[in-house]
Amino acid sequence: MINDVSSIEAPEEHDFSKEEHRRILVILFALMLGMFLAALDQTIVATALPTIAGDLHGLNHLSWVVTAYLITSTISLPLWGKFGDLYGRKNFFQLAIIVFLVGSMLSGLSQSMIELIICRAIQGIGAGGLMVGSQAIIGDVIPPRQRGRYMGYFGAVFGLSSILGPLAGGWFTQHVSWRWIFYINVPIGIVALITIAIVLHIPTQKVRHKIDWWGTSLLSAGVVGLILMTTWGGVTYAWGSITILGLAIVSAILLIIFCFVEAKATEPIIPLNLFRNRTFNAASAVGFVIGFTMFGSIVYLPLYLQIVHGASPTLSGLELLPMVGGMLISFVLSGQLVTRTGRYKIFPIVGSAVLAVGLTLLAQLGAHTSFIYAAIGMFVVGLGMGLVMQVLVVAVQNSVPHAQLGTATATATFFRTIGGAFGVAVLGAVFNSRLLSQLRATASPALLKLLGNGNISENPSQINHLPLAERALVINAFSHTLQTVFVVAVPFAVVAFIVSLFMKEIPLREKAHITEGIGVKPLAFDAPGEYPGL
Repeated sequence: MINDVSSIEAPEEHDFSKEEHRRILVILFALMLGMFLAALDQTIVATALPTIAGDLHGLNHLSWVVTAYLITSTISLPLWGKFGDLYGRKNFFQLAIIVFLVGSMLSGLSQSMIELIICRAIQGIGAGGLMVGSQAIIGDVIPPRQRGRYMGYFGAVFGLSSILGPLAGGWFTQHVSWRWIFYINVPIGIVALITIAIVLHIPTQKVRHKIDWWGTSLLSAGVVGLILMTTWGGVTYAWGSITILGLAIVSAILLIIFCFVEAKATEPIIPLNLFRNRTFNAASAVGFVIGFTMFGSIVYLPLYLQIVHGASPTLSGLELLPMVGGMLISFVLSGQLVTRTGRYKIFPIVGSAVLAVGLTLLAQLGAHTSFIYAAIGMFVVGLGMGLVMQVLVVAVQNSVPHAQLGTATATATFFRTIGGAFGVAVLGAVFNSRLLSQLRATASPALLKLLGNGNISENPSQINHLPLAERALVINAFSHTLQTVFVVAVPFAVVAFIVSLFMKEIPLREKAHITEGIGVKPLAFDAPGEYPGL
């Protein structure tokens, strides 16, 4: 057992041969395409939603186009991870690509909003497998010591997709058809599918397994309830309404029963012994808080750029590039340093502190703040996020036995996704209540009614048509509200910093469980004593 981080000596660095490196880059390219598809479709639909609603005559069901994807991608994360552990990750990653492509084609062919929602749910199921499979396969073929520099590329894909999504969605909708935001996935997915089939060879063992269907059902139902609660709360229903309180109570009961079922299951979908792993617990907790902070607060930056700086939806996406640039720099830098030093604990500690500083800078954004200052704040936030996100995956994968690699990766990703859903809900409630109180204190009843009782986020362009005095009043109210959101987000970044201090640093292993993407090589690391986090 390793109790003193200072006593850890970084093992000698083992670099891949040029042939191994080239092979891994080809595999990495295919995995990144899969990750890109899943991440892109979280954002590419946003700019096309008004056009889709007009074509399919389904404005009342518009939010479900996004919610259906979020629900199925989230609840399927642990399932894909577990099935990959049991039956082989390559086959299930290929299956995830096929499911995603089928969902994409059907979404593009949809003739009604109900059809589109169902097809988006199918897409989400495949997306869950793409997110988990891409990261878990990297855990198979690349040793933890070398994994950092390659995982940085995945972070870059995630950052770029957040920018390219709205841009691509707007371009296809304006110049071709909104249906092509789904059709474009097909050629990209086919390339990934063929590449994986040719270059990745992961042998599977024929072992009889028992699927934990009860645990799967309870977890899925509980998570669906939580996501609906966070999606509907404060928007469709009041937070204190019977519907929201009922969802919260039922979800809590289902998840408690899930824990009891998992304790007795032969092959649980989420083994509870993972939560005896100090590294896994700390990384999952940090991931939850970072997801809460990132998705809950950063989602308002495009809105700020559109309302205060008058940017178009497309331009506001481009103006987020400083944040993406910060993420790219720290993704690559942290990955290289993890590989060189063999240490990873310092990065979530420093990253969460930098994130807190960046959020503090953004909390000063006002009606007359220059874009240069906003860009600096976004860049610092991006640096902080890049130092944390991918390093947590390396830490989790290094701390668990190979038999639990996919499950642990999926569960850690699951916590970050749930954290994001809660962040959007909680900070969204702060935003809505603060903005409404600001407008009620300063705006006339006629203006308040025109703005939909403060719900300006649904149509920010309406502000541009207001008289100058009223426009200034709304912009000031929005700026003060946004400041409050970032101020509330700062303590959560501080919590991530504190939790990171309790993460146990374990020497990164030098060998992968599957070498050169060809076969399995037995490792001494599978002995229980070699996993100090357990």
